[in-house]
Amino acid sequence: MDYLCPQSLKCVTRKRAIVYDNKLVVFKLSAHSLCLNLLSFSPFCAPSLSPAAMDATDEERPLLPLQSQDVGSEYTRDGSVDINKEPALKHSTGNWRACFLILGVEFCENMTYFVISRNLVTFLTTVLHESKVDAARNVSAWVGACFLTPVVGAFLADTYWGRYWTIVVFLPVYITVSTNAAHKYGLHYQLPSADSEYGMLIVTVSASLPMFSTSSEHGNVHRSVVYLGLYLAALGSGAMKPCTSSFGADQFDSTDLEELPKKASFFSWSFYMTTVSTLLSSTVLVWLQDNVGWGVGCAIPTVFMIISFPVFIAGSRVYRFRNLGFSPLKSLCQVIVAAVRKCHLQLPENKSLLYEPSNSSSTTEASHKIQPTNQFRFLDKAAIVLPPSDETCNKPMSSWSLCTVTQVEELKILLRMFPTWASFVIFFAVNGQMSSTFIEQGMAMDNHVGSFAIPPASLTIIAVLSVLVLVPVYEIISVPLVKHFTGQDKGFSHAQRIGIGLSLSMIMMVYAALLEMKRLAIVQSSGLADHNVAAPMSILWQTPAYFLQGVSEIFSCIGMSQFFYDQAPDSMKSVCAALGQLAIASGAYFNTFVLGAVAVITTSSGAPGWIPDNLNEGHLDYFFWMMATLSLLNLAMFVYSSTRHRENTAS
Repeated sequence: MDYLCPQSLKCVTRKRAIVYDNKLVVFKLSAHSLCLNLLSFSPFCAPSLSPAAMDATDEERPLLPLQSQDVGSEYTRDGSVDINKEPALKHSTGNWRACFLILGVEFCENMTYFVISRNLVTFLTTVLHESKVDAARNVSAWVGACFLTPVVGAFLADTYWGRYWTIVVFLPVYITVSTNAAHKYGLHYQLPSADSEYGMLIVTVSASLPMFSTSSEHGNVHRSVVYLGLYLAALGSGAMKPCTSSFGADQFDSTDLEELPKKASFFSWSFYMTTVSTLLSSTVLVWLQDNVGWGVGCAIPTVFMIISFPVFIAGSRVYRFRNLGFSPLKSLCQVIVAAVRKCHLQLPENKSLLYEPSNSSSTTEASHKIQPTNQFRFLDKAAIVLPPSDETCNKPMSSWSLCTVTQVEELKILLRMFPTWASFVIFFAVNGQMSSTFIEQGMAMDNHVGSFAIPPASLTIIAVLSVLVLVPVYEIISVPLVKHFTGQDKGFSHAQRIGIGLSLSMIMMVYAALLEMKRLAIVQSSGLADHNVAAPMSILWQTPAYFLQGVSEIFSCIGMSQFFYDQAPDSMKSVCAALGQLAIASGAYFNTFVLGAVAVITTSSGAPGWIPDNLNEGHLDYFFWMMATLSLLNLAMFVYSSTRHRENTAS
């Protein structure tokens, strides 16, 4: 063991760990001596003490591992820093004290988004006088854009601004939109009419230009202004969605066994708060807009957004931040280019010969290095070190010609994520039936319970309520119980949790198909096949399907957020979180494609098709069976891919 001579120690602070000559020194003070343990050899100080003196000093003080020092428990060990770029203290930063503020911002963002989306069709048809078909298509395009733009926000967060500053920049976009809407609509409480522009739409520029409200000759300009405001709101929503969840997860130290289960719980409560905001927007706020006034419906999310911004900023000192590295997109491109350039080379059998700098500026940087794996070996060629030639021996190697093993493995991680991502595309396409074919099925059933008529679309609240009830049950009761059997601190592993959700989604479609077969049988026996009337079968039979849909989301959606964060490379947390949002958008577009293909194929010979206007003449059950089969194949693909998936390990 090598020691630092006391004469060479210029300054001693009260901390138990200092840096001397760029080396970490752990020391212990006693009443008789000062004993220092230098973790790596220092040739400048070795001659200062004789071997006998060193042995005597060694006997005076027991050597303790670095991990057992108080430094390890005082500071986080995952590389996170505070607002001042200093190592984050565990007792004063992060954890739930910071997550409460982040969850508040996420709650307000989702509530504002759903206030816009729930009544957007009403605004487009009554104010802009669009046809129902055009309005439905434009709403679908806007919703898809809201789940595509997270890729932009994630790229900015991981490359330039960080998650915190991305939220700070784009949160005022929502505030500006909401404030202008509330200012305009707050003075008008009448319902929208053909001559009135005081709808619920929260659009920044249209609210700022009232001249277009009364002049019909500016109709086209006003329409352009409205859509400009809509897509600015979509950009603000998309930029924040991947950052809030990832920034919240950043508040927990992944290397701390006490904080690790809390991070898993954060994703559950994040989904819970999103569901609560959805429920409030779809019920209370929509009712206020329709029955009290659009200004009230806009003012409530406006107040919440205005309050959330300074509160979020005020919590800056308790947040934990991650240092930005290089551009993740650039790094991925470098690996591909370097591998293609060296495609003619032979890979070495010894993986240790691949390029990975051993000297790192910090132990945190070293801990983020990833060991080489055997999958996608072609990409390993990007890390082959070429022997220097006379022309290149004095020139630094270009990063487009030589990449580190960690860079290569980061690209491999994304490739291994693709099957899981594709599984979620199918999952969201299947769950998309809840807002389309499930409602159409309910419209063809008896919706009366006594003298009360249940709107078919209102049954979606069952899925929402199941989430609100079962998430706390899962976190408080199920996780402690299940972890005794699985050995997982989080209860279920990522694969188990997602697999359960996919299975429940498949069972939901099987139930819907059986229910439709029963409905058609009743229609045939009642002689109503040629009549476009509701079957004498209660709409409450749909309740189990909506309940299964809610439970499947508890497992799959929460598992998805946790999977994409935990498995993501350290430099791509936000980008991978955006993949979940991209899966939602892709699932919606895939569902649209499937419905269109079914309509064309099943009506090609003049038949009414599987989903005609009169469902009593069609076979909606065939469509449900097709989606159930697709879900089964999707589950099988996920099980196969998850068994081959290898989690990234840090050295």
